[in-house]
Amino acid sequence: MIDPIQQQRIAARTNQILDAAAAVFAEKGFHATTTRDIARRAGIAEGTIYTYFTTKTAILMGIFERMKAVVLADSIPLEATDGDMPTIIRTMLQHPWTDLKTDNFALFRIVLSEMMVNEELRGMYYTQILEPTLTLAETMLADHAVRHNLSPTALKLTIRAVAGMIMGLMIEHIMGDRILADHWDTVPDIAADLIINGFGT
Repeated sequence: MIDPIQQQRIAARTNQILDAAAAVFAEKGFHATTTRDIARRAGIAEGTIYTYFTTKTAILMGIFERMKAVVLADSIPLEATDGDMPTIIRTMLQHPWTDLKTDNFALFRIVLSEMMVNEELRGMYYTQILEPTLTLAETMLADHAVRHNLSPTALKLTIRAVAGMIMGLMIEHIMGDRILADHWDTVPDIAADLIINGFGT
């Protein structure tokens, strides 16, 4: 059994590697970055990285796992929404907006482009990040779906439609849309109003 002090050391070293990797990935891109680059930025021996991460892809997923953990920790608890549909929708939409700030956009661009060609990363992203997020949304909206006679399949498809809209907006931001960049913090409310009330109401 690992003692608490050892656990703290492992966590500190893991975060040190992830911080270094995030910085180098954002500067050089995923493919151009080597574990030697990451080790140099972290100030550790290259072999030390493999004590904590098996591959460079695992490091990239570690960065996104950490980002997801921070967002979920900061999100509004389900009970705080009182089952209010607009509040639930806004809570769901706030996750990526809270998460994707400054250098995180560069990281998202890197992982998105890599997922198109890397089956391992695509699978890891789906099972470790996207699927749990979709499941959380299904849980948050389950009572509302029952009250409005929405079938389980319709609920799942609705949530995926919303997720697709969020993904599309993130891609549009990455492509350089200045309106989104300048007003990113206001988009969740606009998107929530569009989902709840429809266009032009």
